[in-house]
Amino acid sequence: MRELDLYLFMIERFLVFVMVLARFGTLFFLMPIFSSRTMPTQVKIAFAIVVSLVLTPIVPLTPDDMPKATIEFFLLIISELFIGMSLALIMRLIFSGLQTAGQIVGFQIGFSVANVMDPQTGTQSVVIAQFAYIFALLLFLSANGHHYIIRTIYDSFWLLRPGELNLSKPILDLMIELGARMFILSVKLMAPVMAVLLLAQVALGILAKTVPQMNMLMMSFGINIILGLFFFGITLQVFWPVFAKELDMGVKLMPGLIQAFAGR
Repeated sequence: MRELDLYLFMIERFLVFVMVLARFGTLFFLMPIFSSRTMPTQVKIAFAIVVSLVLTPIVPLTPDDMPKATIEFFLLIISELFIGMSLALIMRLIFSGLQTAGQIVGFQIGFSVANVMDPQTGTQSVVIAQFAYIFALLLFLSANGHHYIIRTIYDSFWLLRPGELNLSKPILDLMIELGARMFILSVKLMAPVMAVLLLAQVALGILAKTVPQMNMLMMSFGINIILGLFFFGITLQVFWPVFAKELDMGVKLMPGLIQAFAGR
């Protein structure tokens, strides 16, 4: 009897489940870590469905809130997909800032000629950028960042009900500011390494003028690698405070973006 009641309950709330799956599934598939190609698609789909099933009975939505017309429901699903993509963009910009920093340092060191395949995106990436990205993902998981994401999705249905999406200029300004913060984060994390490498190049240039018999080009390869890796390792000591601040900002910004979508 209980199983029959459960089946009837799920059939009654099927449209609500589809609505929850559209918002959470989009965020889940585009989030760092979960968007990795190394994670099987079947696992992603199963996890998104299970979490959506758990959220369906507790979100403030009822079958009466769902539109009856097919066109209206289809448009509502599109708006939910857009909300999920916008929330995922916040976290992806933060991790993109880390990758940008790693790309710059890798180029300065000379590792840009030795690219590796990034299993997260399926594209080639500099070794330093890949290491910084994986290191940030481990910190994100150890801080239970994925739990906050699921909590944010649950809260989003209280802050922004389906059909209340409102696009305005403050949302565009917010996205532009997030893009700017991505580059600021990359500079904050890798500024010491880039500064040391710049000073090393200046010193080698002066030494080349003083002792022209020395082959400074060949010497610079080894010196840049040694200095770059050494100061990159030192930078990792202060990596977490800076990254945690940006993560905290991103997690707190998600409810703010949802409220902006709601026109509040």
